[in-house]
Amino acid sequence: MGSVMRVPHPIPYQGSKRGLAARILGTLPRASGRLIEPFAGSAAVTLAAAARRAFSHYVIADALEPLAGIWRLIISAPDVLASRYADLWMMQLNDPRATYTRIRTEFNSVGEPALLLYLLARCVKAAIRFNSQGEFNQSPDNRRLGMRPEVMRREIMGAHALLRGCAEAHAADFRAVAADATTEDVVYMDPPYEGVTGLRDRRYYIAPSFSREELICELDCLNTRGVPFVLSYDGACGDRKYGGELPAELELLKLSVPAGRSAQSTLMGRAEITVESLYVSPTARDALFRCGPVLRPPVQMPLP
Repeated sequence: MGSVMRVPHPIPYQGSKRGLAARILGTLPRASGRLIEPFAGSAAVTLAAAARRAFSHYVIADALEPLAGIWRLIISAPDVLASRYADLWMMQLNDPRATYTRIRTEFNSVGEPALLLYLLARCVKAAIRFNSQGEFNQSPDNRRLGMRPEVMRREIMGAHALLRGCAEAHAADFRAVAADATTEDVVYMDPPYEGVTGLRDRRYYIAPSFSREELICELDCLNTRGVPFVLSYDGACGDRKYGGELPAELELLKLSVPAGRSAQSTLMGRAEITVESLYVSPTARDALFRCGPVLRPPVQMPLP
């Protein structure tokens, strides 16, 4: 099968499922169609699945247009993105903080994907944050300069090698993306948890109309249509819980996945373990028993 590869990870992103991707893949059933990720972010699950050639096609989608734009460039013009990032990174060397502020202002004006990639590489904890006007307002991490250009190029080209010819990226509401799913596809969803998307805590960009009720309605629709899906939604860190239980009427299998020590808690001197929750739909669960999971060792892919 070839030597085992390290899965590339070009987009720094707080909340990325990179560390949990293998466990999540263990809950995704083998299918003849596509893997659809409507809340893609860093698309860690898609990249891990593509490294295993688990699906015939991959749909990466996110409500944030510049983030979807990063993925379009990774798929179709990786050298353009890598070169633009390198220019931005070099530009900061004389005055990193002032350059970051200038690039953040420019991004809020024009929304260029490469500007967002630079901001994510430089901002505090790779944590995307927006103000009430929808402007990116996270501060820079002044202890570092972000991923070096040669490393970023390697990550971008590695992701391109996995996705070229078998992936597409869209800026779209999660319902529009899921509406195209069939019983031959698998949908993996990682929406923002409850409590992190309110007006006082804009941790992520989401469609203005997103709500728990609309998410539940969409899950019910997918169930009715027989579309297999797996959802990362609530969880806990120490004694704190994020999000309530999803309705029993959805008949979802809930799995608790230890995600390790919370970095935020460690910074505050607390040794708290984060536990993520995975919800597996009835059709995904049935397909798992019938066909088995997609998880198998990744294979080495040549860079372009």
